[in-house]
Amino acid sequence: MKIKGALLLLMFAVMAVLTGCEPLMVLNPKGPQAQTQADVILLSIGIMSFIVIAVFAILIYMLVKYRSSKQSDDYEPPHIEGNHIVEGIIVGIPVLIVIVLSIVSVRSNYLVEATPEGYEDQDPLVVYAQSSNWKWHFSYPEQGIETVNYLYIPTDRALEFKLYSEGPITSFWVPQLGGQKYAMSDMVTTLHLAADAPGEYMGRNANFSGEGFAENTFSVNAVAPDEFDEWVDEVQETAEPLTEEKYNELLEPGHLGQLTFSSTHLEFSPPPEGEHGGHHHGDSSDNSEEGNMNMDQDHEDHNHSE
Repeated sequence: MKIKGALLLLMFAVMAVLTGCEPLMVLNPKGPQAQTQADVILLSIGIMSFIVIAVFAILIYMLVKYRSSKQSDDYEPPHIEGNHIVEGIIVGIPVLIVIVLSIVSVRSNYLVEATPEGYEDQDPLVVYAQSSNWKWHFSYPEQGIETVNYLYIPTDRALEFKLYSEGPITSFWVPQLGGQKYAMSDMVTTLHLAADAPGEYMGRNANFSGEGFAENTFSVNAVAPDEFDEWVDEVQETAEPLTEEKYNELLEPGHLGQLTFSSTHLEFSPPPEGEHGGHHHGDSSDNSEEGNMNMDQDHEDHNHSE
């Protein structure tokens, strides 16, 4: 009785805790990319739940049907040969499950890496998202403004984020809009997103990057296109421009609130060259400089020979 009471108490405690939880953000999508990922997650959960339920049902059936009976001590069960149908089912079903999940995974990967469906015919809003210890800098080159630790984006428009880091590797993630993607110091990666509904969404760095990682978050304000244009005009009229001195100050390790500027750091501190280009050791500028040195040395040797 004590064990039953403890189990019932534990079950009620778990139910009480779960009723107070908010819906998982990844299962509450507000954009086409996040919707694709939520569908894949739910499909995977459904398939795995079916497998678990089926296995436990078969286990219970086997335990009940072939439980110990009152046979004599010298009883020997009959020898049974393998059943080709059962063996085919045992091997075939797992193979089919793997094939289905593989097709779904590959297809969804291509979808989330491309421009969101329905937005292919419009120009995306390009935003450079740069991380530093432990904050996020968002530069809007088309609008000529920059924000720190918050984003303003229009709904119903494709978003193209150019990600890189001024420090350790981080990961840009807005769970209700799409999956995470890494930001690195020597290359630019591109993430395509879109917001279907207005609202305020949470974003964060999803990759551990030191003691300030827990608070390395930002907010995303998705608003109607007209409201976004009004916000851009207000920032251009009222915010102070971002100077190189102020930018270098912002890069110092630490946490900040939300800041707004009427210019970007891209003019005096451009992002790494190239996209998905990997390391830039020994790039063309280094090679050309080395070539000039060799040319100078050859010219000097020629003068000495004369």
